[in-house]
Order: sequence, then structure tokens, then C-alpha cells
Amino acid sequence: MKVAVITFPGSNCDADIYRVLRDQYHAEVDRIWHRDQLEKKYELVILPGGFSYGDYLRSGAMAGFSPVMTSVKEHVNKGGKLFGICNGFQILTEAEFLPGALTRNKTLKYICKTVTLKKGSAGNPVTSSLDPQKELRIPIAHADGCYFATSDVLKQLDDEGRILFRYHGENPNGSLDAIAGITSKDFKITGMMPHPERAMNSVIGEEDGKVVLDLILGA
Repeated sequence: MKVAVITFPGSNCDADIYRVLRDQYHAEVDRIWHRDQLEKKYELVILPGGFSYGDYLRSGAMAGFSPVMTSVKEHVNKGGKLFGICNGFQILTEAEFLPGALTRNKTLKYICKTVTLKKGSAGNPVTSSLDPQKELRIPIAHADGCYFATSDVLKQLDDEGRILFRYHGENPNGSLDAIAGITSKDFKITGMMPHPERAMNSVIGEEDGKVVLDLILGA
């Protein structure tokens, strides 16, 4: 698989997902600077976690206007897959690739901890192979992770089977409907707040990130 990982000023998880894809999935991965364009065809583009442009204005707001997003939009228009993790999810909503918004956590504090997720919509093809009872332990690290959308959008996401994951047990940031991640209507654009790339190694005690990335990558 050919994958592009976009690096914005303030990205801090681009190297993490790059190494995971290169070393554990043996993917052909390029790191693309925010001022550049995608100069070749990729199967997947990833917007990583971090604090793009310092999260000025709102988290992810400025990145949507970055030069690289021109070719990212072209990639999507040609049917390519797009995946946003944490700040990447925030960028996807700010740039209107995905509906809704990520707002301040209900605690009004930055939260860094491991949480439990479960499969979202039963009809979502991205997670079709995942047991709905399986619990996944994945870390979060954010201050603006509370998913918010109008009641009409929430109903649409539910009706169209577009909820990727929900928080299970504890809803750490107060997300509506306990939403931890969603997809686009064609299921080719995916965003989630938890960090699967941080749960890939038995040495640190968490490996459920591989389950998530297997689903995203179609491994």
C-alpha cells in the first residue's frame, strides 16, 4: 500500500504513524510537508495527531487552508482514502470533509489516558469484521475531543451507519452519543480521536491499535 502522511507545523504524531506503517505493515510511506503537494498517487492519506499551526483560532482550523490540502481534496475526489487521527479528525471536520465539530472536553482539561472503545454502527463496512462485543483499549490525548453535531446530523450518521467507534464505559470528553470516530457517506474518509498508533506494542502494554489499523488499511 502507498501511503502519504501529512506533516503540518505542530504535528507531533506523524513520525509515530510513519514508523508503524513502514515497520509493521511494510507499506510504502512518504512524509509530505504542508507546503508541498501530493505528486503521485496514494491509496491512503493520513492527517496525524498533534497541534497543527499551534491550534490557533480552533483546533485544526488553520490546517484546512494549508497548501497541501489542495491535492488532498483532489485525492479524495479521485476516490482515495483519507484518515485523520486526533488533530487530523479535527482538521477533517474543520475542512468539512466530515460533519460536526470537536469542541472542548466536558472537564475543560486536557486528557491523556487509555480509554475503551467498541464498534459503532453495525452496518459500517470499515468495521464489518469487528465483533460488536469486543472492547478495544486505545489512548486519547486531547483538550478538544468532544464530538458535537446537530440532532439531524447525529440521526443521519446513525441512519447511514457512519459511526466508526463509540466510547464504552467512560465517555471521557462528553462526546454526543459517545462518538469516538465517524466516516464519510462513502466510507472512504475516516476520523477518530483516539490514537491507534500509540497502542501497537506489547512493551507498552497496549496492542489493540493494530486491530483498528487493520480495519482502516483493509489488512
